[in-house]
Amino acid sequence: MSIRGDLILKIGVIADTHIPDRALSLHPGLISALRAAQVERILHAGDICTAAVIAELEKVAPVDLVRGNRDWAFRGKNGWVAQLNLAGVPVALMHGHINWFRYLVDKWHYIREGYQLQRYLPRLIAAAGDARVVVFGHTHHPVIIHMDGRLFFNPGSAGFGFRRNLNPSWGLLRFLSDGIVEGEIHELGGFRLEDRNWIPVS
Repeated sequence: MSIRGDLILKIGVIADTHIPDRALSLHPGLISALRAAQVERILHAGDICTAAVIAELEKVAPVDLVRGNRDWAFRGKNGWVAQLNLAGVPVALMHGHINWFRYLVDKWHYIREGYQLQRYLPRLIAAAGDARVVVFGHTHHPVIIHMDGRLFFNPGSAGFGFRRNLNPSWGLLRFLSDGIVEGEIHELGGFRLEDRNWIPVS
């Protein structure tokens, strides 16, 4: 029987908040969920769209972010990929579209074939360098995959996940003293978007 390492760091992970282009505010349950989880740091994997989102998240914990394909407000300030060291573990944070050429090619494939994770994996691997944890967004599909000694983690969209029958969601990463990193996806329920406003679900 293996003995689990001690918990040394908890990270909240969000992506694709899309404010104000698709929602006027963060999901009403997100901030309280992050606080309840007692996260010590937050990673935002892009498509933030406005700096006000980061200011709100920073009331909970320090935020690391990368630009997504809709992040015009962050142009020149933040890159597409960030290499981090969290609790001694190398982590690559990225949106996942990589560049505008890949984004346009993906749009064409998505229209023809729909969502396919295997389209994204080779570019995530190429951009990740030596990272053992690869955090990405862009697809709005939650992902927790262990492959070749790496964790590939997408928290889903915190603001626009109701498409394709997906609820909005966020992620939690637990870093343990033995170097293991555990990931969880948490759905955000109780509300739906209507004309970019969050409406309680009765």
